[in-house]
Amino acid sequence: MDEPLYELAHLGHAELLTPVYEESLAFFVDVYGLDLVAEADGSAYLRGWSDHDLTTLKLTAADHAGLGHVGWRTVSPQALDRRVAALEERGAAGKWIDGDVGHGKAYQFRAPSGQQMELYYEAEKYQAPADKASYLLNQPQSSVSRGVGAARIDHINVLSRDIPDARKFMCDTLGFKLREHLVPPGQPEVGAWLSLMNKAHDLAITREPADTTGRLHHLAYAVENRSDVLRAADVFCELGTPIEFGPAKHARTQGFFLYVLEPGGNRIEIFAGGIHIYAPDWEPVTWTTEGDGRSTGWGLAVPDSFHTHATPTLP
Repeated sequence: MDEPLYELAHLGHAELLTPVYEESLAFFVDVYGLDLVAEADGSAYLRGWSDHDLTTLKLTAADHAGLGHVGWRTVSPQALDRRVAALEERGAAGKWIDGDVGHGKAYQFRAPSGQQMELYYEAEKYQAPADKASYLLNQPQSSVSRGVGAARIDHINVLSRDIPDARKFMCDTLGFKLREHLVPPGQPEVGAWLSLMNKAHDLAITREPADTTGRLHHLAYAVENRSDVLRAADVFCELGTPIEFGPAKHARTQGFFLYVLEPGGNRIEIFAGGIHIYAPDWEPVTWTTEGDGRSTGWGLAVPDSFHTHATPTLP
């Protein structure tokens, strides 16, 4: 067993592109329940009520939907330097940027799957004003929320045409741990679920069905429990957001879930639960089917759109 790397701490933020900026912003604030903390240069910066950092979502006006970039926070400035050196040794040509709202300097690079990613350490902590402060000193903000009340950023799912190559790059250079993967008999690997510490997953990599790279499958925020996912189903319906898939339970990760498309077309998940991994010698679980022949652990069958829709959409 190789010595595990623990130099990346967690998924820090993601940037989503949208061709309908005002409609997408209204969705994330009024329906999804994020707080708007800043707007600048055609972008909005948002956070969930349980996020400790100032912002975890950057929403940017663009001519198409998709992923602008995804940011991973390191555990220290020294870890940042070591991981950048590892990326450059691997041949991942990148560049430093001065930073953005909520975080300091970052090293940007493109993953083998085509998505732009960045590593950073310096992050601005959220300081709640008096009207949003929690009575709990160890909670960044009051849990009284709007809409579905998305609490904190949880994971991201990106598409790749070569999943083994993409996950090996993330594991070898950045320290992701393969927790589970899906390899149907006689077929190439179609999904891999990786985490940095003890979560079920911070990153999922699933198969790209088209001759393209760099696309987003979904971005997920967590809520506190399953009942919040069920409540979210009612809220989405009451506020006019069609449900694409769920509520149901994933076989892999064992997360309870619900998926919708925000107005710009990006798939967004509400997620609760999921297994926690404490064993340092965890052996990756290989699935050959979706839940013993079912399309999920239990619940609804996977709709066709879940395997065909990603952003940017293709002609």
